[in-house]
Amino acid sequence: MLTEKQILEIREHLEKAQNPLFFFDNDNDGLCSFLLLRRFIKTGKGVAVKGAHHLNLNYYRRVDELKPDYIFILDIPVVQKEFLEKVKQENLPIVWIDHHDVDRIQDEEIYYYNPYHNDKTNEPVTYLCYKITNKKEDNWIGVIGCISDCYLPDFYSDFEKKYPELSKKNIKSAFDLLYNSEIGKIAKILDFALKDRTSNVVNMLKFMMKVKGPRDILEENSYTRNILSHFKEMDIKYQKLISRARECVDGKIIYFQYGGDLSVSSNLSSQLSFEFPEKIIFVVYVKGDDANISLRGQKIDIRKITLEAIKGLDSARGGGHEHATGAKMSIDDLEKFKKKVEELVELE
Repeated sequence: MLTEKQILEIREHLEKAQNPLFFFDNDNDGLCSFLLLRRFIKTGKGVAVKGAHHLNLNYYRRVDELKPDYIFILDIPVVQKEFLEKVKQENLPIVWIDHHDVDRIQDEEIYYYNPYHNDKTNEPVTYLCYKITNKKEDNWIGVIGCISDCYLPDFYSDFEKKYPELSKKNIKSAFDLLYNSEIGKIAKILDFALKDRTSNVVNMLKFMMKVKGPRDILEENSYTRNILSHFKEMDIKYQKLISRARECVDGKIIYFQYGGDLSVSSNLSSQLSFEFPEKIIFVVYVKGDDANISLRGQKIDIRKITLEAIKGLDSARGGGHEHATGAKMSIDDLEKFKKKVEELVELE
């Protein structure tokens, strides 16, 4: 967990910012982290960073366009050095909040916060942001971000009391709530909304900055029509994919490879891990010459396996958490990576 001193420091940065720019990971943990901070200070723009949890120099154009006075980086483990250097040249403060098991940032010009370097914990960044803002009316946003990252927060009981119809009794885990409740359905709606075209994502963010509560997302009106329509369309495709993936059990591993216009490998792997907790989940989304891979393993250190398997593959990069990782590589290296993962799994 962050220390009380760190929480107060981040809160002070937020209160100083007049026109902040938030870069956040393109998933519910990143989205909800941004929403909590943005609704706390009521100013600033948000940019979802797509692709392999990596903020690169291409995103600097948004700094040029929006002329912020502060940069906040949320739930992104890797930021290109050139991006950071350009921001520092403009004398913009950088506040970076993450929770991945990565090396500590050794740069006095960057305000870097990561609970892993305090006590080896990795609460979702949503959880950290909720503790920073402490706005009880945004409790539901905190719950969505946390359960989407397989974490049941200590403030869930407050949510359950306020929204019993959106909750689930006798939940067994965060993912039980995510896949078997109305708040889980809302989480899925928001996650799919992030995968829409840019103009619709911008409209969704504007709506979410002002929305009063979770029930408003389920009510179809002029604000939610595109969000719900996109969700229904995507969910039909998603259900077909998850049905196919469930049939791909091979010993200890579920290996599922697919292509097309729907990049949901992380969603598929998380749900398969919930449904098949004893299996290693290996989901590959192929687009052009690239393979985007999501791996899950509840009973194994899948991060160690992922990092070992990408050694020697020049095109590959990857990382994540102990039981949930991602990797990206050239399609030419996929078979070597797959074989190495299978070998390492057998050795466990």
